[in-house]
Amino acid sequence: MADTLQIGLPLLSAAQAQKHVTVNEALTRLDGLVQLRLQSVTETIPPAVFADGDSYAVPSGATGDWAGAVGRIAIASNGGWDFIDPQFGFRAVVVDQAAEAVFDGAAWRLGALSFTANRAGLSAASVELDVAITPGSSVVSPAILPERSIVFGVTGVVTAAITGATAWRIGVATDDQRYGTGLQTSAGAWLSGPSTPIVYWSPTSLLVTSEDTDFTGGSVRLAVHYMTLSIPDTA
Repeated sequence: MADTLQIGLPLLSAAQAQKHVTVNEALTRLDGLVQLRLQSVTETIPPAVFADGDSYAVPSGATGDWAGAVGRIAIASNGGWDFIDPQFGFRAVVVDQAAEAVFDGAAWRLGALSFTANRAGLSAASVELDVAITPGSSVVSPAILPERSIVFGVTGVVTAAITGATAWRIGVATDDQRYGTGLQTSAGAWLSGPSTPIVYWSPTSLLVTSEDTDFTGGSVRLAVHYMTLSIPDTA
């Protein structure tokens, strides 16, 4: 039985019996591939619990029912797995990373905007983290700005009212007001800090600083928006 060339849908044979089996298999594959949602591109162990139609990109090191299917898309079907080969340019939403990805012929590239024949490319990303405001004049986040990233700005929202201080600013150690000053402290107050793009050559933390008296509590949710470059393959 032949498959279609682009997305591997099974074709009916002449005078085939049980035609509904082949048609239903084709529809199941379509259901998994159209508006493609990959639950993960990094999970190596097939989930113990899944729903028909759940799709995963099978990465290196895959085990169990996915062993031998590295690089393929695994689609849950009738309690098992159906495998499809992705084609260059396939697009998907990667659910566990809340990001879009493009298949570059070898791997799923998160946030890809462009790439060359040898997979050099430009990618965009947004990452977020919750920062607890602890007592003191400032709070340093984990290193959220990636190495060699081109950062365009920071946005955020106060998730629990900031106490102690009546205003705050946000930046990095070398420029503590780069992404906003005079920010409000009430729950729901927000910041939108676009800035002139800047390259951070090493992993960098955000710095939240009081503009008057010391913080005593609160929390903020911060998101960093940036781009990264990737080098071409050697072969």
